Amino acid sequence: MPGPSSSEKLPRHYLIDKKKPLRSSVLVICILMGFVRIAAGQADQGTITGVIQNASGAVIGDASVTIANQDTGQVLKTRTNASGVYFFSPVKIGNYSVTASSTGFGTTTLTGLKLSMQQVLNAAITLKPGSTAETIAAAANAPFIQSQESTTSQTTGAQSINKVPLSGGNWVYIAQLSAGAAPPQGSHGAGTGDFNSNGQRAEQNNYMLDGVDNNNHLVDFPTGASFVAQPPTEGLAEFRVQSGDYSAEFGHSAGAVINTSLKAGTNNVHGSLWEFVRNTIFDARDWNASSVPAYHENQFGAAVGLPLLRNKLFLFADAQANRISYTGITITTVPSQLERSGNFSELY
Repeated sequence: MPGPSSSEKLPRHYLIDKKKPLRSSVLVICILMGFVRIAAGQADQGTITGVIQNASGAVIGDASVTIANQDTGQVLKTRTNASGVYFFSPVKIGNYSVTASSTGFGTTTLTGLKLSMQQVLNAAITLKPGSTAETIAAAANAPFIQSQESTTSQTTGAQSINKVPLSGGNWVYIAQLSAGAAPPQGSHGAGTGDFNSNGQRAEQNNYMLDGVDNNNHLVDFPTGASFVAQPPTEGLAEFRVQSGDYSAEFGHSAGAVINTSLKAGTNNVHGSLWEFVRNTIFDARDWNASSVPAYHENQFGAAVGLPLLRNKLFLFADAQANRISYTGITITTVPSQLERSGNFSELY
């Protein structure tokens, strides 16, 4: 039988059914992409949790808990569960205070909390009966043993990064001080800070920058390094090297995980200027050289962070340049006929 003519219209339900699979696929893809983005963003953040209890040690359920970022003014709120536990995750690294209150109890604020990347910070608070407000300063020293995870890791903050003398301002060299690290053998990036971790090749390390992949995936690395972006030291908030038993979310390579976090703007204006100089006048002359080869290197830059809208919008920017001028001419001599035969009397 002949099919419907071009002037006949298909049933409306037929058109709708044809569109359903496409719409469903687009929706599923969007949801999956959203989950992937959320999971990737947790790599450079941390967790604040704890138990709210009274003076006798009994837990307090349904208590109000608020954390406040002391640098940006960001405030997050939640309530404790039936076991008196509160949980904030993921939370951007920085300085925080935790405030807890409940019916029949006063308000207690715990200040001076420093949250690092991938850290599970335990901040327990004891509420006292009454209506008085109390502020308690947290201990400045971190515990010697943390029981939240089994990762072998080392976290280096901004102050430590700036105090370590570095070749060319390359902070990756600090990672070689972590547990299980050793200078690379036969690696393309031997002069760029790459290192072997627990017997793995340098190319097996996993570099991340603000939760984003920062690995050089080319077979023959043009720059000689396993990482792509190398921010200035003044632009780093901290970085963490995990060399063993790290979380399954870092399932990229068999080596170490070098997780780096950049600085951000705060309510206070902060910045820095720097210049590192290497000049011929600072160089010593080799014992067998008649002069010191000309070499001039100036590495300079600036960084600044400030609020655009207080407690809402912030800016941080940094820039660095490196200028090198040197003489690459080397003068050598060719052995004479007598010297080739083992007679060096002409040297006198």
